[in-house]
Amino acid sequence: MDFELLLVVATFVSGLIWLIDRLAFRPRRRARLAAEAQQLGAEAGIEGGATKDHEPLLVDYAKSFFPILLAVLVIRSFLFEPFRIPSGSMMPTLLVGDFILVNKFTYGLRLPVVNTKIVPIDEPDRGDVTVFRYPEQPEVDYIKRIVGLPGDTVRVDDQRLWINGEPVPLETTGRYEGDANLKHAGLTTAIETLPDGGPHQILMDTDRRLGEGQWTVPEGHYFVMGDNRNHSNDSRFWGFVPESNLVGKAVMIWLHWNWQDGGFDTGRIGRSIDTVDAD
Repeated sequence: MDFELLLVVATFVSGLIWLIDRLAFRPRRRARLAAEAQQLGAEAGIEGGATKDHEPLLVDYAKSFFPILLAVLVIRSFLFEPFRIPSGSMMPTLLVGDFILVNKFTYGLRLPVVNTKIVPIDEPDRGDVTVFRYPEQPEVDYIKRIVGLPGDTVRVDDQRLWINGEPVPLETTGRYEGDANLKHAGLTTAIETLPDGGPHQILMDTDRRLGEGQWTVPEGHYFVMGDNRNHSNDSRFWGFVPESNLVGKAVMIWLHWNWQDGGFDTGRIGRSIDTVDAD
């Protein structure tokens, strides 16, 4: 059971327990306590008073946790959700150990678990760094950059990206120094500028030519690629991302921690993903 489903179930069960108690059991419990208090008062020759309602432990827990679970569910399902970057496929934009916030309402509000869109808001743009459910294993979340929109023809040839027959502007900028563990050190850094998407950094491995070909993006689908172009499992190898698989747009790094490279990196905290540069 994944976390989202577990959260929905826990919220529903705690809310149901609280509601049933409030509507059915609490009135009976209070009536019984009032009757007992009145009887004790009569026996003592004093007017019966109110007696504190001692809720069952299960009800007390449900009443305490329900509003917290509901708030987390609403925020996580409709506003923002945190994710951790597990691989280097989006280097240098995102590093292993980056914790990011994903905007869940940018592409429309969706019901949790079933991921059905209920309120359309906006459509993805070229250049968006997007979290989505991996088409071949939907329970796994992937993060890549959208390079092809519905109807686009995408071509990859000799380290260059082409969109609708036009080469995407590419400017090499030097050699990558690598992350804290010198991972991918020595790869070529470049600035790529997608049509209507703005510039972003990528890494190229000039000794490794993979995933070349040409694809036409069908309606309702997107073509995605990792910024670490020659070390990314993306649409070049397994196809297009259906619109229904989109989770949200990655917007900010709120923490970086990776025990393998020495822990925290405070310099990455709070950085907008649209403007992240290589270290």
